[in-house]
Order: sequence, then C-alpha cells, then structure tokens
Amino acid sequence: MVETMAARQGKTLKRLFLVLNCAMLSVGTCGGPLLIRLYFVHGGARVWFLCWVQMVGWPILIFPLMVAYFHRRSAEGPSARLILMDPFLFSASAVIGVLMGLDNYFYTYGLARLPVSTSTLLVATQLAFTAGFAFLLVRQQFTSYSVNSIYLLTIGAGMLAMHTSSDRPAGESDRQYYAGFFMTLGAAALYGFTLPLVELTYKKAKQAVTYSLVLEIQLVICLFATGFCTIGMLVNKDFQAIPREARNYELGEAWYYVVLVGNSIINLCFFLGAIGVVFYASSLFSAIIIAVLLPVTEILAVICFQEKFQAEKGVSLALSLWGFASYFYGKSKFAKKEKEATATAAIRPPETEMHQQEGLP
Repeated sequence: MVETMAARQGKTLKRLFLVLNCAMLSVGTCGGPLLIRLYFVHGGARVWFLCWVQMVGWPILIFPLMVAYFHRRSAEGPSARLILMDPFLFSASAVIGVLMGLDNYFYTYGLARLPVSTSTLLVATQLAFTAGFAFLLVRQQFTSYSVNSIYLLTIGAGMLAMHTSSDRPAGESDRQYYAGFFMTLGAAALYGFTLPLVELTYKKAKQAVTYSLVLEIQLVICLFATGFCTIGMLVNKDFQAIPREARNYELGEAWYYVVLVGNSIINLCFFLGAIGVVFYASSLFSAIIIAVLLPVTEILAVICFQEKFQAEKGVSLALSLWGFASYFYGKSKFAKKEKEATATAAIRPPETEMHQQEGLP
C-alpha cells in the first residue's frame, strides 16, 4: 500500500513537472520569435550578439541546483555528491551545446531577414526532421494517431506557404531573403536532430537520470552554447558596437536593453522547457508542442507587426489543433490499454501457480 501511494505521488510529481516544462516551452515558442524580430525591426543588427543574449541566462540554473544539492546533503549527509554528471554526460552535453549555439545562429539570422510568418513556416518543418531522427536514433514508436498528428501538423505548416511572398520586407534583396530562407530551414533540420540527440543521451547515461541531473545537463549545454556565441561575437567585434547600437535604437536606449533582457528570459524558458519535455515525455512530443503553437505565433505576429493574416493561416491553425488533439487521443488510448493490461496481469495468477492449484506438474 505504501509503495502504491509512493508510485502515485511519483506519477503526480512527474505530470506536474511535465506541465511546468510545457508551459515554459509554450511561452518561449510564442514569445521568442516576436522579441527576436522586435530587436531587428527597430534597428538591431548584431546576429551573434542576440544569439549570445538568448543563451547567457544560464547562471540562473545554479540556484535550483544549489537547492537540490542541499536537499541531497540533508538526506545523504556529507557523502552527497556536489556534481552528479559523469565525464560521458559532460562530453555529450558539451557537443549538444555547440550544436545548439550553431542552431541558434541559423535561426536568429533567418529572423533577421524574414518576417515571422515565413520563418514560422520553415521552423514548422522541424517536426518532420525530429520524427525522422527520433526513429533513427531512439527507435521512436509510431502509432496511427501520432502519424496522423504529424501529417496534419505538416499540412498545416504547408498552408502557411501560400502568399508568403507578399510578406517580404521592403528593400530586401533576393540574396538576403534566400540566405535567411535557407538558414532558417537549416535551423529546423539541426534542431530536429538535436532533440532526439538529447533523448539518446538520457538513454545512454550510465547512471540514474533525475531532474537534478537534467538541470546539470542543461547548464552545461547552455554554457557551451554561450561560449560558441561568444567566439562569434569576438570575431565580429560585437562588444564594441553595443553602446552605439543602443544609442541609435529606434525605441530608445532604455527599451533597447529591455528588449535584450526579455529575449534572454523568454528564450531561456524555451530552451529549458524543450529539454525538460524531452526528459518527461519524448523528443517527438517536444516537437509537437512547438509545431502546434506556431500558428499562435502567427496570430501574435499579425497583432504586433501588422503582418497579413490570410485565410490559409486560419486553416493552418485549425489543422494544428486537430493534429494536437489526435496525438493526445492516441496517447490516452495507449495509456488506457497499458493500465488494463497491468490490472489483468495483477489479477491473473502466474502460470506455474495455476498449475499447482489444479494439481498439475
């Protein structure tokens, strides 16, 4: 009975953390592109600097890690480990961090050249990339409902392709536009590879993966992503240009720094939420959360930047919500079947025990 209660409490806590990470991912997915675009629309031009800003909030993770350590110390005594991760997890996290930094550069460069509507269309393709890499790397199992969900979300993203040419920023050359186009597509592909790679790292870990360990992994990833972007800033001489750019910012110098701080907080929420959802669910589920919220980002872009909202975007939103509902319906049916199978196995006695009861050898 005690074990059953503990198991129920564990499941409840897991669901609570999953909801929390989904909320952070949602805020980052909807708000991140808007704040990045806001920086560029009003005079910002430093791509490497904005990438650095998006990742530099990682020291915040030190505080929950300290709380987790003191909790372990109170339970285990002086023998409690200060750092949980082993060299394998550190190395894997460092590699993922560099890939995240590169992906961040691709994505930010794309938003510097493209309107949010076009960028959102291209980012939506990361769902297909994630599904493919999840199948190859972690042997992700697909049901008819998850396949249907991916299909609907992909079709919904395709609907956004209609009339995007009318959203091209004024005065932008074909070369700049297509550079942003392919950079954003590359970001979608790289992110679609990185999420399953994170899930594979969890599976290959040679130690128990707890949320405290996940926080350590996130910190190392952010640290190396920040280091990667810092190198880009130094090469591009961004540090010297920041005060001048702040003075010339169209919204004013104070708002320049407000936009930067907002970018740091919102995009850190996106990153932490995405990695957390991978831990509590899967890389595919994390990608589906991102995909279903992209049409919401479209609506917010219409409100904030007066971008056009054609009928195709409304259809895309409906298809995305349908795909999201399909995925959750399939998950609920699968969970119900598992629960029934577990209950049946608990009621039915083992075969050897049945033979003994019947007097059989």
